[in-house]
Order: sequence, then C-alpha cells, then structure tokens
Amino acid sequence: MSQSQMQDESNLNTLDPNWRNDALDLGLDYGMQTIAVRAGQHRTDEGEHSEPIFTTSSYVYQSAADAAAHFDGTKTGNVYSRHTNPSVRTFERRLAALENGERAVATASGMGAILTMCLAYLKAGDHLLAANQLFGSSIGLFNNYMAKFGVEVSYVDCFDNEAWAKAVQPNTKVIYCESPSNPLAQICDIGYLSQLCKANDILLVVDNCFATPALQRPLDLGADVVIHSATKYLDGQGRVLGGALVGSDALMQEAFTVVRSGGISMSPFNAWVFTKGLETLKLRMQAHCHNANQVADFLVNHPNVSTVHFSGLSDHPAHELATRQHHMKDGYGAIMGFEVKVSDSRDTKEAAWHVIDSTQMVSITNNLGDAKTTITHPATTTHFRLTAEARAEAGVKDGLIRLSVGLEDVEDIIKDLARGLDSL
Repeated sequence: MSQSQMQDESNLNTLDPNWRNDALDLGLDYGMQTIAVRAGQHRTDEGEHSEPIFTTSSYVYQSAADAAAHFDGTKTGNVYSRHTNPSVRTFERRLAALENGERAVATASGMGAILTMCLAYLKAGDHLLAANQLFGSSIGLFNNYMAKFGVEVSYVDCFDNEAWAKAVQPNTKVIYCESPSNPLAQICDIGYLSQLCKANDILLVVDNCFATPALQRPLDLGADVVIHSATKYLDGQGRVLGGALVGSDALMQEAFTVVRSGGISMSPFNAWVFTKGLETLKLRMQAHCHNANQVADFLVNHPNVSTVHFSGLSDHPAHELATRQHHMKDGYGAIMGFEVKVSDSRDTKEAAWHVIDSTQMVSITNNLGDAKTTITHPATTTHFRLTAEARAEAGVKDGLIRLSVGLEDVEDIIKDLARGLDSL
C-alpha cells in the first residue's frame, strides 16, 4: 500500500459507509468525542466542511435503466427521501457509532421509533412485557393500539428481577424498558434482562433517551435494540422532533422496512439539527450531570421535600447499579422526580402546583433534555391519560414533580426551586 493510500484510509472522512467499524478494523480506535464530531459525514464534490442539508424529495437518474437499477437494488444510492436521504443517513451513522451499534434507523419522533419497534418485532398473538415505569404515551400506545391488534401486554416493576422472570410467557417476544425511566429515573438491570432474554429467545429493547450514549450504551450491556427520542438530549435545545432505533444490521433492516413503508420518516432539516447536536452531546451531558448532582443534594436536604428520585444519591436503591451501568464518572443523568411534603390542609397536588408556579426562570413545560431547566407535574401532564391505578403502579403520585436540570448556573436553578419550596 502506498503512503498516499495509507493517508486516505486513515482519514475519518473517507471511511464509508460505516466508518466506525472500518476504523476499528484498521486499528484506529477513536474516542467518543471524536466520533461525535466526525462520524458518518457525507461530503459532496463541493468539498464542504460542515454537513449540508439535502432538502430534496427525490433524485435524478442517468437513464431509465439507472432508475430501474436503483429501485430493484442492483445499484445502491438515493431513491426517495422517505427512506433514503444523505442528511438523515449522516445522523443515523453518527448515532450508530456513538451507541456502538451496526446501524441506526431514524424516525419522525420518539413515539414514532417506539411504534416502529412494535410493528417490526411484534405480531398478533405475541406478548410484550414492559416495565411499569414508562412514559405515559408509551403505555397508551401499548394498551390502546398494540393490544387492539392482538398483542398481549403486561407490566412488572422495573426493579424486580424475579418479577421479570416470572412474567415471561412462551409467546413473549419483546421485553421493553426505560433506564433511566420517565418520570422517576428508575434503573433497570440491563445485564440481567439481557441474560433472561437470551435464555428465552426474546428481544431486549431499552429506551436510552435519558442517559444517551454519553452516559450508557445498552448494546454493550446486552440489549438488542436501543430507542431514542432524539427530541430530547440528542438535540439538546428543544428545536425539533425526531426518534431513532439502533441495533444490528438485521434488526435495523426490519425497522427500516417499517419506516420505508409507513412513512415514519425524519426530515432532512431535523436530521441536520440532530447531527450538529451530537457534536456537543458528551460535553453537554457532563454539564447537565454536574448541575443535577448539586440540585439533588439541595432537594434531599430541603424540609419540604419528602422523597427525591435520583440514582445519583448514594442511598438510592439503584445507585450501585447505575454506577456500574453508566460509564461517565458521576454521570447519573439530569432527570429527577421529587415529592413535596405538606403540613397544612392543602393536598399534595396543590402543593406541587404551588412549587411549579412559584418558579420565575425554570420553564413549565413537558419537554426535557433541554439546555433550559424544565419542570412539570406528571400526574396532570405526561401521565394524565393513565388511570389512577396505572399511575399508582408507576409511582406517579399527586405530589410528584419532574425536573429536567438544564445548563443555567446551578445556583440560579436552586434559587428558583427554593421560591416555592420555602413557602409551602
């Protein structure tokens, strides 16, 4: 091999189509931040340094025969932006590299990714086993729609490994969990669930939205598929909607077929925003976690807070597990739930609303994973469609507040929360 060829092969931008795997084959082991900045870029003949946005719905062929070859798969290339777009492909390759997966498939939203997962890996007569502690819309999708089409759905406490094992049925095809979960940031033992799934020929699907690959890589822990609401930390600034699945080539091909046929597609502009967001993901998550650890310490010591749900606290029941599963030092995420304590005649919902309404800087919104700190009351927002019984099983109490700690000066975040807590 000539020196020029060696230089070309060592250039991150020439490793195609999946440069992370190629780099490993060549002995070029790049760090996460390098991957976040460099992986997957499609560079055109114009030689642009920043990733372009390919805002086109279709593509031009050289001839009728060339078009036919693209459609029948004889020739690879772009066909139609519902399922092939260079901007989307760049985001997919970069995210797959960060998650240490073979391939990623982008979708229009996080819920679109979960729907894609259901349509790709479940059919009538199958059983979906999920954690009680899930985002309310996920539970709604499983109960109202997957059950409607003949998929049996049941739930267990995410902490209880024995309950997971007992709930497995002969027709169980998917085990689904969030770790950390919404809104209480509970932790599942991904390694144990992986062993359980492999012993029973079940797919393990883990929602990694709250941790992101900056803190945790579920595929490395034995999961088969990782789910993301890219809307959250992958963007990090609350600008656009998107979702993704990451896993093996074979599993992602099934997911891709659903997206291609169903049109659950990510737009090129949104993909470009997410690609740029990934460049700062690790740095942002370090800052988010730094702030969250201090906010949790403030809350746990406040007399008007009864419980803080945050695995970064040393007395949290999953603290040791989270420490093992999260590879960033002191990185436990930045989502936490806390329950208010009342000593007068007000009910806990009224007290929680008082704390939320007393903030002057923190944003009252249901979104999370933003540079801006956000706060919401799950029982009346993200989980309000669940029955009271289902909310109780998920631990969503009337006095629970969910906080997504942002990137403001942490002293200002604490001061804003104290306005309402001090006056309860």
